[in-house]
Amino acid sequence: MLGIFALLSELLLFCGYVRNENRFPHPLPREREEQLVREYRDGSRAARDELIDHNMRLVVHIAKKYSASADVDELVSVGSIGLIKAVENYVPGRGTHLATYAAKCIENEILMALRHNKKFKADRSLYEPVSFDKDGNEVALIDLLSQDEESVLGKVENKILQQKLTDLVKCVLQGREFEVVILRYGLCGERQMTQNEVAAKFGISRSYVSRIEKKALFKLRRHIEGNGLKF
Repeated sequence: MLGIFALLSELLLFCGYVRNENRFPHPLPREREEQLVREYRDGSRAARDELIDHNMRLVVHIAKKYSASADVDELVSVGSIGLIKAVENYVPGRGTHLATYAAKCIENEILMALRHNKKFKADRSLYEPVSFDKDGNEVALIDLLSQDEESVLGKVENKILQQKLTDLVKCVLQGREFEVVILRYGLCGERQMTQNEVAAKFGISRSYVSRIEKKALFKLRRHIEGNGLKF
């Protein structure tokens, strides 16, 4: 599911950027940041987006700390999710500045993703079939684990989001752009792949995959903005 939210963050906020720390807006003055925090808590979406934009340098800075473990582009996408969570959940007046709180959220998101990737092979057995239901469908071990109502509702919401994004990709993209986005973000039942894995699959360079992906994301964002779509 991580790939779906990475795709969403790319489409809504970051597909126009190059992953270079110096290309992002500078951090905001403290007074302006505090003003935007108040405006966002009063319901301003524009204030939220400005806070995210001006803290993206922090995401890149933290992502570079873990560049030996994964591709920086991948880590920036993951870290941006942590930044969004930080901005949306930050409560002023508790003795912690937004940047301090955001740094913790960004790092936690990256560390979780790295742990997930490291344990992928070990965890894969949870999804292997262990029995069949009354209709003859395979049942995996993870299906047998208990789930509370909140987790069930969350999965339903995520499924709806996944379907909306998949429909968007099918509508806008064709050919290699479609294939790259499907594999990079784990849509249509495919396993989410890194740019290096996609490059190996198609026999092309990683940089070429990156160019295809950025072009495809630009098309998707332009379609979203042009049609007033919401997620």
